[in-house]
Amino acid sequence: MARLRSDLWCMAFVRRHNDLGHMCVVSRRGDPIAGQIFIEVDHLDGTHSLYTPAPAVSRDDGAGLVFQRRFDRAEPARIRERIEREAEFDLDLWVLSIDMRGDDLGIDLMREQ
Repeated sequence: MARLRSDLWCMAFVRRHNDLGHMCVVSRRGDPIAGQIFIEVDHLDGTHSLYTPAPAVSRDDGAGLVFQRRFDRAEPARIRERIEREAEFDLDLWVLSIDMRGDDLGIDLMREQ
């Protein structure tokens, strides 16, 4: 199964959430073809969450883009620090930033063990 380009996936995600009334932007552009995608969520209560791609071994065969929740309602500084560390060695990284009170991003999440 062919994987969807990162730039197309990101643009669809941003448009979908903006249409739903959430403020969503691309805060870092990466490689348009195969850049990793991080999603930073501002819960509008002083906490942030971070979703990163799930390890390939945790995905079902034929699964598309699957995420894992790396930080759940943590301090914003911890999230920014993690993104900055990743960006230091992964120049292809995409970061999407969204403001929303809920937790349903409409993405596939890795099953918790």
